[in-house]
Amino acid sequence: MNSTRAASEPDWTLLRAFLAVAETGSLSRAAVELGSSQPTLSRQMSELEAQTGHALFERTRRGVSLTEAGEALRLPAQRMREHAREWSLVAAGRSTALAGTVRITASEVMSAYVLPAVLRGLREAHPEIQIELVPSDKLENLLERDADIALRMVKPTQTALVARKLADLPMHAYAHRDYIQAHGKPTLDNLGTHHWVGFDRSDQMIRGFRAGGIEVTREFFGFRCDHQIVCWQAVRAGVGIGVGLDCVAQAAPEMVRVLPEIPIPALPLWITAHRELRGTPRLKLVFDALTGALKT
Repeated sequence: MNSTRAASEPDWTLLRAFLAVAETGSLSRAAVELGSSQPTLSRQMSELEAQTGHALFERTRRGVSLTEAGEALRLPAQRMREHAREWSLVAAGRSTALAGTVRITASEVMSAYVLPAVLRGLREAHPEIQIELVPSDKLENLLERDADIALRMVKPTQTALVARKLADLPMHAYAHRDYIQAHGKPTLDNLGTHHWVGFDRSDQMIRGFRAGGIEVTREFFGFRCDHQIVCWQAVRAGVGIGVGLDCVAQAAPEMVRVLPEIPIPALPLWITAHRELRGTPRLKLVFDALTGALKT
C-alpha cells in the first residue's frame, strides 16, 4: 500500500494510539491507558508519521507535545473516534446474543456493600453473562461507553439515556455498640464531646449538619477521610460516630442508629443506560434484574 492510499484510508488503530498519546502527553501513560507498551506505541507513531509525511510530536521535559501538523490532525481523529463509538453503540444495541459482558458502574459504597449479593444471584441464574463492575464516585460517561449501565445518586440529564429512579436510600448516624458503651449515648446536647468520623477535603458533611441547624467546623470530625468505605469501616471499628446508609448498616448488627433527631436527606438512586443498549437482550436482563432488586 502506497503512502497516498494509506493517508486517505487511515488505520484506526494508529489514530487511536495517536489520540491517547496526544491527550496524555506521554508515551508511557498512553501505553497504560491502551493496555499496550511504550515500544509498540513508539513504533505506531513512527508508522503514522511516515504515512502522513510529517512529524506529529516533539519531545519536552514533561513528555511529548503535538507539532503544528499533529495539532491539525487531532480534531479529525477525534471525530473518527466519535463515529466509532456511535457505530459501536448501534451495533451493540442490535446484538441478539445473551452471552457477553455487561459493564456496570456504581458508587464505591454500593459496589462494595450492596451489589455483590444482587450480582451473585444474577451470575448464578445467567453464568453466560459476564459482569464488569467499576466502583467509582465519578460520573462515568455512558455516551462514550465507559459503562453500559450506571447506578447514580443524581438524575442524569442527557436525553440519549434511559433513566429510572429506583429509590430514596435513607441515611442516619451510626455508632458501634462498643463505642456507645465506652462513651455513652450521644444527644444533641453533647455532640461536641463525642468522636466523629467525617470527610477530609469534602465539605459535604459540614454542609449537611448546617442544613439541619447544627453549626460544625472541619475540626468537629476528629477522624477525616474522603474515601467513604474507609469512613464507614472506621465507624464499624468504633473510631467514632458517622453517617451511613441504612441498607448497609442493617447488614452489621453491631451498629446502632443514633441521633434520629438529625435530619439527614436520603440519597436518590437512579439506574441509567444508553437508549441503543436498552434493547440488547443481556443489557435488558441485567437492567431489569438490578431494577427489581433495588427498587423500593
